[in-house]
Amino acid sequence: MTVFILAGRYFEARSKRTAGAALRALLELGAKDVAVLRDGVETRIPVDRLAVGDRFVVRPGEKIATDGVVDDGTSAVDASMLTGESVPVEVGPGDGVVGATINAGGRLVVTATRVGGDTQLARMADLVEQAQSGKAAVQRLADRISGVFVPIVITLAVGTLGWWLGTGAGPTAAFTAAVAVLIIACPCALGLATPTALLVGTGRGAQLGVLIKGPEVLESTRRVDTVVLDKTGTVTTGRMTLVDAVPASGEDRAELLRLAGAVEAASEHPIARAVAAGAAEAGTLPPVSDFANLEGLGVSGTVDGRAVLVGRPRLLRERGIDVPSEVERAVGDAEATGRTAILAGWDGRARGVLAVADVVRPTSRAAVARLRALGLTPILLTGDNATVARAVAAEVGVDEVISEVLPAGKVDVVRRLQAEGRSVAMVGDGVNDAPALAQADLGLAMGTGTDVAIEVSDLTLVRGDLDAAVDAIRLSRRTLGIIRGNLFWAFGYNVAALPLAAAGLLNPMIAGATMALSSVFVVANSLRLRRFRPAAGEL
Repeated sequence: MTVFILAGRYFEARSKRTAGAALRALLELGAKDVAVLRDGVETRIPVDRLAVGDRFVVRPGEKIATDGVVDDGTSAVDASMLTGESVPVEVGPGDGVVGATINAGGRLVVTATRVGGDTQLARMADLVEQAQSGKAAVQRLADRISGVFVPIVITLAVGTLGWWLGTGAGPTAAFTAAVAVLIIACPCALGLATPTALLVGTGRGAQLGVLIKGPEVLESTRRVDTVVLDKTGTVTTGRMTLVDAVPASGEDRAELLRLAGAVEAASEHPIARAVAAGAAEAGTLPPVSDFANLEGLGVSGTVDGRAVLVGRPRLLRERGIDVPSEVERAVGDAEATGRTAILAGWDGRARGVLAVADVVRPTSRAAVARLRALGLTPILLTGDNATVARAVAAEVGVDEVISEVLPAGKVDVVRRLQAEGRSVAMVGDGVNDAPALAQADLGLAMGTGTDVAIEVSDLTLVRGDLDAAVDAIRLSRRTLGIIRGNLFWAFGYNVAALPLAAAGLLNPMIAGATMALSSVFVVANSLRLRRFRPAAGEL
């Protein structure tokens, strides 16, 4: 009997070590040393001696030592170990980078902005560890039941001993039956049911870029029936992009992009940067002279000897530039689809329309469909005007739209939905989303968003992708399902076997083996969560 019990404990311990492998792997991701630039000279030091403000070098193939901002160089950064996203991200001067990600391209010089326990990796590990040590509501129920179950079992064992002695079966048979009752009722599997599933589920989530802040979150994912999606930075990329260039009759599209892009390249305005970036993809931009930023209207400059104006229709009309009716129609068509239209003109005539927009993320439409498949009703929430909101909603397949909402009004929207009897999940990324994230029954914050949004949320999506919200809800529900299955098995096994033991039909040796196997079964069942795959990978 002792051999069976010890063998069970051994296999249980091995399985539990496997269950915690994800967190250990997460903690070991970081770089061990770093090349710091001091007075222009590279010095190799342990990463724990790095301070905020230090500039350090990251060569191709090396891990980025800590969170920081790129000072010099361009490269592609592989962040798959933190975000679960397999496509490397292009970075250049001014872009933020995260510690433990891998520099897959050129040489980078980075200024450290967070070190030690403040880094994203350390915060991820802390969140995972906190979640793994907590108790779900279902486990607290199991604890209360155990508090009653154990005294009942002891009473039953004493009763069994007395009954068998009273029937004259002899002390050997009586003690055998009583010991079998005690052994078979040992609630080891009950104690392992929740912690092992949490250990594996939260660890797997960390590998996929989903941070579950606590076990109570699991219950919330089961109840939610409505998901409110913030538009900017959640459903869309959060940055302006040139989506179309419509030349006037007789004009060349490439020339329109070349001249307008050259003038816009001298401006720092988000719309100007979007036009310049889109134009640069089509070809090299010529230099601009006599550049002027016309506040609230547009920009002007001289390119190849031509005085070019780029901006609102009002700007061109004020400068005496003719705007043909076909160009006005193109402006109307662009604005009807929720895009921002700007005109480019030179030599007394408007030469075309440039349309820019905050484009929808490539994965958003599929993610919305998957949210529906999970039984959730998606709602698009935005401060933008109704035209833009409806255009984005139509593109991603959302029927219900709430637009022109002030930042302070988002929490009121969530409260109103809850007052209607809905259980609401909120997905957002900005400071203005934080109150709504805290008010919602389940708050999901994009990891690419602000710290305050991440702090108040229940789930953090490190990938910054709406597909991660689908994975977070699926994984949470799967983890809760495994916990319930474990508890059902643990209780069912005890309840079914107790009468057999009390009746003298169960040898203590077999009872010991069965008890050990029950614990191993619970841990092995939890380990199935390691095979959880992202929704996108299952299509």
